[in-house]
Amino acid sequence: MVIGENAHSNYFSESVYEKAAEPKELYVVPSANHVDLYDKVDVIPFDKLESFFKDNL
Repeated sequence: MVIGENAHSNYFSESVYEKAAEPKELYVVPSANHVDLYDKVDVIPFDKLESFFKDNL
C-alpha cells in the first residue's frame, strides 16, 4: 500500500494493512497528501511499486 505522509485518510490504509496477508508492504511517501498520489508523478513511487510486483507476482 502507498500512502501520503500527510493524508488525512491514513488510518484507513493502516488498518487494512494490519489485516492483510503477506506479502505486504506499507510505503509512506514523505510530505505527500492523498491527492498528490493521483497526479504528481514526481512523488508517486513507481520504482517501489514495480519492485514489489516483480518480487511478489
